[in-house]
Amino acid sequence: MSTVQLTASSIDPDEVAYFERLAHRWWDTEGPFWPLHRLNAFRVEYIRARLAAAFGRDAALERPFEGLTVLDIGCGGGILSESMARLGARVTGIEITEKNVRVADLHAQWSGLEILYRLATADQLVREGAQFDAVLNMEVIEHVEQLPAFLDDCAQLVRPGGVMFVASINRTLAALMMAILGAEYLLRWLPRGTHHFRKLVRPRQVLDRLGERFELLHKTGVRVNPFTRVFGFTRWMGVNYLLLLQRRAF
Repeated sequence: MSTVQLTASSIDPDEVAYFERLAHRWWDTEGPFWPLHRLNAFRVEYIRARLAAAFGRDAALERPFEGLTVLDIGCGGGILSESMARLGARVTGIEITEKNVRVADLHAQWSGLEILYRLATADQLVREGAQFDAVLNMEVIEHVEQLPAFLDDCAQLVRPGGVMFVASINRTLAALMMAILGAEYLLRWLPRGTHHFRKLVRPRQVLDRLGERFELLHKTGVRVNPFTRVFGFTRWMGVNYLLLLQRRAF
């Protein structure tokens, strides 16, 4: 287990402390992270189809991403990392919360999966010269400080021709009402304080920062039925959204 001290400007100490308190609950499918487990099952199919198309792979294969390198930024307890490893990818998961890394690593060992988990930041990997075929930036950007610098680091971690998935919550009044007040305070689907309105990120902020370095391959909104708790796609991106971007080869 790494004990490296993380000092990146994008880290919010309050966010680290918050998720450390919840680390032991990551794999409790009925615990505070149950929405992530439901969302993960939904978005893995999206990633499977879109990533296969981007790299000319057959999504119907049991392990369509054999040989592809994937970075899961803010991997938490490893929910998405494990799903990608099962699809054949060589996965690296990075986290800024040591307890999360420990939970993820232990669960991967228990599951018989080879996943490299590191207590590290995106800018640390940039300094090491690391690059990946695919970078998963899922439900992370709404928790960081210094968003432009963080996105620049993430961009450098995608090899030319590689792709990056970005999933987040839009900064709209609808998102405030539904994703924060509704999900955290009314329905209590998420612990209160999981999200802060001032940190929510509009899709245009992501696209403008990445600029000409990336091409937008696909975008979609994501909705959830509050009665059935079933996720689905929607053209409206006013609350949750998913972006797929490909780094240009030049």
